[in-house]
This record gives sequence, C-alpha cells and structure tokens, in this order.
Amino acid sequence: RWLCKKKDLYFVSRLYLTTETQHLLDSRNTLIPVNKMKKQQHENQVPEAPWQPLSSSLVFMLSHKRLIGWSLILFVITFSLTWVGYLFTLDFINDLTGNFFVNAPDTLTVWGWIKHKGWVVGSWIFIVVSRVAAFYLAFLLAYTISTPGYAFLSTAAEKLHAGDHFDPDASMSVPGFLRDIAEGIKIALFGILLTIAALFVNFIPGIGQVAVFLLYTYYSTLMFIDYPASRRRWSLGKKIRWLKTHSSPAFRIGIIPAVVSMIPIVNIFTMALFFPLLTIHATLNFSAIELAGKQKQDTHTPLRSVSTF
Repeated sequence: RWLCKKKDLYFVSRLYLTTETQHLLDSRNTLIPVNKMKKQQHENQVPEAPWQPLSSSLVFMLSHKRLIGWSLILFVITFSLTWVGYLFTLDFINDLTGNFFVNAPDTLTVWGWIKHKGWVVGSWIFIVVSRVAAFYLAFLLAYTISTPGYAFLSTAAEKLHAGDHFDPDASMSVPGFLRDIAEGIKIALFGILLTIAALFVNFIPGIGQVAVFLLYTYYSTLMFIDYPASRRRWSLGKKIRWLKTHSSPAFRIGIIPAVVSMIPIVNIFTMALFFPLLTIHATLNFSAIELAGKQKQDTHTPLRSVSTF
C-alpha cells in the first residue's frame, strides 16, 4: 500500500511538472508555479544596488557637457552666497560670546592654572565648532536659494543615468510646488536646530565630537537626497526614514561633505566646488537603491493560488 501511494504521488507530481505552467502541490494542496517557488526560496539572494563610487560619478559628469555647464554655474552661485553668509554668521557668533575667549584666566594659583588649561582647550574647540556652525548656517542660505538649480542638475543626471528605468516626474501643480518649498524650509530649519544642538553637544569630551560628526554626516546626506526625493514628492519624514533604512550607504554619501565642512575657510571654496559633483553622486546612488528596491519588491510579489482540491 505504501508503494502504491508513493507511485501515485510520483505520478501526480510528474503530471503537474510536465504541464506548461509547471505547478507543484504545497502542504495546503494549493498549486504554486515552480519558477515563483524558486524565487520565493532564494529571496535573500537578490543582489543589492551596486554602489556608484565618487570617481565613477566624476567620470559620468565630465562625459556630459550639459552637466559640466550647470555645475560651473552652480559653483559660482554657491561660493558667492556661502562666502557672504559665512562672514555675517561668524560675526554674529562672535558677538554672542563677547570677550569670553579673549581674556585668558590668571595662572598664579593651581586652580587658576587648571582653569587656564581648560580655557585653552575650550577656546580651540569653540573656534572649530563655531567655524563649522557658521559654514553650515551660511551654506543653508546658499542651499535654499540655489535649490531649483541643483534640483534640475539632479534630475538631468538621473535621467541620463537611468535611461528607460527613469521614473517620470510627479505632475507639476501649484500644490506640489508649494509642498516642495515647504519641505525645503523644513530641512533648512532642521539644519539650524541641528547646528545649535551641535554647539552644545560638542562640549561633551570624546562622545560629543563623535556625535557631532555623525549628525553632520547624516544631515549632509539628507540635503543631497532631498533633490531626487522631492521630485518624487517625498515628505521630510519619509526622507529621514530612508536614512534609517539605508544607514550604511547614507553614511558613505554624507561622510565626504561632512569632513570637508570641518576644514575652516577652505570648506567654503571646496564645498562649493564639489557640491555639484556630490549632488550627482548622491542622486545616482539614491536612484540605484530605489530601483533595486522596486525590482526586489517585484521579485517577491506574494504568490496566488491557481487551484485547490
């Protein structure tokens, strides 16, 4: 009896395997296509989005004249606005601190000597952090004003790189345009709050400096992915969730601008020079991750029952 049951089961399996649709029976007597079953079994083996190195992004930009032209125009605009804003912001920060970091404590006593050493360390930390804060506040002004130009550059780069996989822009409308402006203001205000918080967090020895660096790194990524994400009409909350979901590539996107921003004086010219390239670099990796996510979602579409007994 056991052999007969085994042969019947084998016959039924062969019967369904030799049909055009190639179906198998699951434990619930539900027919499932074999090819989809294999995809379901190997869903963890779906390849991730290929990382686009900064060097490849540079080659991509230099190979398209339109991208080069827009990048040069945006460089001049960004540098000019950032430099003017940096000077005004630095004067404002210095006015807030007054003469605290100008007059050094006396070193006649042991306690005075300790206070002097703390004053020296604190003054150096203040110089670095205040310059970085002044740069970011000034850059937010340039970022807000030049957003339409960088949004156009990001869209052009994504369209050239994605080809047939390019997602069409969201329909242009007055509510959509106003929403983009509102999202840009949200990011700028978020950056101001982050800069103020960084001024205080930075005074925590050791941990504070690491926390500030991470804050600036992920905020830099947020600024860059804002262009392709806003084109998709994403909210600020969805952009932040994207950073959490893709924390590793987000860190790789933002680490270079975060490091550059911490170099006083040089950061203004360097960031303005590389901002168009970094915009293209972030856009290409963002679109690649989103495309891979869509392909993975299509691959893992839940299977439907074909027939039941």
